Amino acid sequence: MRPILAAACLAFAAGPCLADGEPPDSGKSYAIPAAEIVGFDFLVNQFDRHSLPCCDFDSNIHTIRRNLRSSWVVDRDPFLVNQLGHPYQGSMYHGFARASGLTYWESAAYTFAGSAFWEIAGENTPPSRNDQVATGIGGSFLGEALFRMSNLVLEHGDLPLWWRETGAAALSPPNGFNRVAFGDRFRGVFHSHDPLYFTRLQLGFSGQAGNASGFSTTHLRKAEALGDFLIDYGLPGDTKYHYERPFDYFSLQATMSSANGFENVLTRGLLKGREYTAGSRYRGVWGLYGTYDYIAPQTYQVSATGLSLGTTGQYWATDKVALMGTVLAGVGYTAAGATRSTDGRTYHYGVAPYSLAALRFTYGNAAALDLAVREYYVSRVASSVRGGYDNIIRADATLTFRVKGRHGVSIKYLGNRRDEYYPDAGNFSQHRATVGLFYTYLGHELFGAEPLAGR
Repeated sequence: MRPILAAACLAFAAGPCLADGEPPDSGKSYAIPAAEIVGFDFLVNQFDRHSLPCCDFDSNIHTIRRNLRSSWVVDRDPFLVNQLGHPYQGSMYHGFARASGLTYWESAAYTFAGSAFWEIAGENTPPSRNDQVATGIGGSFLGEALFRMSNLVLEHGDLPLWWRETGAAALSPPNGFNRVAFGDRFRGVFHSHDPLYFTRLQLGFSGQAGNASGFSTTHLRKAEALGDFLIDYGLPGDTKYHYERPFDYFSLQATMSSANGFENVLTRGLLKGREYTAGSRYRGVWGLYGTYDYIAPQTYQVSATGLSLGTTGQYWATDKVALMGTVLAGVGYTAAGATRSTDGRTYHYGVAPYSLAALRFTYGNAAALDLAVREYYVSRVASSVRGGYDNIIRADATLTFRVKGRHGVSIKYLGNRRDEYYPDAGNFSQHRATVGLFYTYLGHELFGAEPLAGR
């Protein structure tokens, strides 16, 4: 089997790789990603310094010395910057290390250190502990998913080489950069071990179903154009696939909206788990998951980086009806937008228990029903706001019919509700529901389901 996999890697990537999925020790480097992270931070600092009106990026040796002695604080940067921009910056750190041959955990350490370096040397403001979580931890979760997707593209030998290289670089720029800058040294492909995965792209429009209640954003748009991408990687239906490395299972979903840009970015990945079966029709994996969520519909904002325990599985109820899904419960460091600010901030932080149930019912190759419910309880623990809480629930249902081949049509319902109480701001409640119609491009047969007999 190893000679076959090695030959496949050579054919797909025009370069070497190992069958166990990790680059050879002779090709890995600890110095190169360190230099790349420092260089990347320098370029980001220079861009921000010359393009933004504020002076936060005018760092120098004096501000670095002061930050080394400073207490870590909660900063006041915009929600989009802190909760989406910083995790993406962290994904770049993670990608530089992964693209230099380092393992997941080694790369996670580089991500955490890269974030601390930016907080101390990249800005002249006091270092921020909320950024350290979002960049140093959330960035690692997001970065690993992007790195895996990048290498999945490289493994597709049915695509032209330049398509593979361009697509891989777009998904994980550090991977593309190292493949070009260092030639054959880093041109080997991280072998995926042939995971069962499902992709879905949806393009369409969504409109408000009923009236939005409670405090809401100004100029609420009742209709919006949406583009949604989903990948479930390492689904447990294939008995020949094993979960030996972090993120051998992960899910990533991202939605763009004409109303407010990024509507959501949702990532969860199995950090450590164990496979199990129940009877002849069920196979699953359970363990510790890392999660990074960013959700910003027009009515509220919430973002969480955390750890959870849970399971992902597949069950065949009949020869045509299958159920796949993930159930998680955990805790995260969470930011929630404030309807009325009590301390000059547009959002606040707190430790939040959260839960997720994401299920997919499939009927052969004809139709699928996706149901997902998320809940976040943002407490006063580790919060700058005294007392109070936020309770946020997001539920969506998507019914998809395959029309022909990979083409389908979907109807989607999305409901968001937020209940908030703070002693000096009072009670507030927000809820809004939308219904949308979408063209759907399906990446695989059976909506990701696979008989337990394997492929």
